Amino acid sequence: MKGKKLLLSVSMLLAVSSLFAQQVDLTLQRAIEIALAENPTIHVADKDIELKKVASTEAWQSLLPSVDGSLALSHSIKVAEMRTSMGTFKMGMDGSTTAQGGITVALPLFAPAVYQNMKLTKEDILLAQEKARGSRLDLINQVTKAYYGAMLSSDSYEVMKKSYEVAQQNYNVVEQKFNVGKVSEYDKISAEVQMRSMNSSMVSAESGKELALLQLKVLMGINPEIEVAIADDLKSYEGKLALSDSQYDAAELDNNSALRQLDQNASLLQRTRKILSTNFMPTVAMQLQGQYQSMSNDNWNVFKYKYSPSLTLAFNVSVPIYHASNFTKLKSNKLQQEQLGDTRLNTYRQLNMAAESYRKNMASNLAQVESNAEAVKQADKAVNISSKRYEVGRGTILELNQSETALTQAELTYMQSIYNYLVNKADLDYTLGRE
Repeated sequence: MKGKKLLLSVSMLLAVSSLFAQQVDLTLQRAIEIALAENPTIHVADKDIELKKVASTEAWQSLLPSVDGSLALSHSIKVAEMRTSMGTFKMGMDGSTTAQGGITVALPLFAPAVYQNMKLTKEDILLAQEKARGSRLDLINQVTKAYYGAMLSSDSYEVMKKSYEVAQQNYNVVEQKFNVGKVSEYDKISAEVQMRSMNSSMVSAESGKELALLQLKVLMGINPEIEVAIADDLKSYEGKLALSDSQYDAAELDNNSALRQLDQNASLLQRTRKILSTNFMPTVAMQLQGQYQSMSNDNWNVFKYKYSPSLTLAFNVSVPIYHASNFTKLKSNKLQQEQLGDTRLNTYRQLNMAAESYRKNMASNLAQVESNAEAVKQADKAVNISSKRYEVGRGTILELNQSETALTQAELTYMQSIYNYLVNKADLDYTLGRE
């Protein structure tokens, strides 16, 4: 019910936005909610669960009785003859018609393969559910990183835009001073070069921002025509970064979806082995057959025939004695289980190495954030000093340009370090299967 309400609210939001061409302000939580409701991969995973449930129903239905009906009408043009030492006998009458109709009811009384197959389908449902969970975790990871990427692009664009505006203001001031003869032409050219360089960087940053938002919209499964904006910025995350976020227990790796799927596959192989073992066991079935038939009729009017009923009850016991392939199938199943065990061990080691790598990267990123934050403060201070020095004629335009470029680079590096931390945290959460 909660999922349906979420889907309805998200669909209404997107419909209204599309209708009125309004801008959707995104937070990370909203982006994830929309993606889980709209992305086709989630729909495919949910449909797979439904298919497995149908297969489970089909499995236990094999224990229900089956009913079949039959109707037959045959005409003998010339019947065969039987020749014996006592003479020749016809096996019927030439030119006669035989009509018969019957109903057969079959019921399995002991079918061990069906019992094991019912349990197998339940294991299959669990595997489908885990695959769906893995798809959701993977989508959340992709959307989270795409959101952070869009946020980085948006913040970078704002930095470049601010730098361009400052460079433009500096150029206007220098141009005015040049016009009255207070500064040299070199200063004017340098200021113009700086302004044009910042303009080029701003245009590139704007293009990167648009591409990042487009990637996010594709992952969210929404129409690219819908306008979205990131209602967040990387600086607001600085106070939320903590070294404790990088800590984890090795036991958490057992929640990784890939490992859990391997464990489910191991259970399926074990269940399959039990199904193969039923090939050595007998099966018992009951069959009840009722029939009406009429023979040796000289016309085609089936409604005037004289019919005679018959009823047969049979119990069928099938006992396998020797089938060489049954032993081969068991051996193949055992090798598959051993192969899966090796795959799980290798996967666990790789995931453990990846988690440790993300943990170390987060610790390194956290130190970089602190250092880069201080670098931004110093670079901003340097801009103020060089600006005042240039105003009073004790500094050069080169110093001013260099200080502004250094401030821009420091701010970009600072935001990149926050982004790196958040991306590593998202990957660590995904590796550990944190929902």
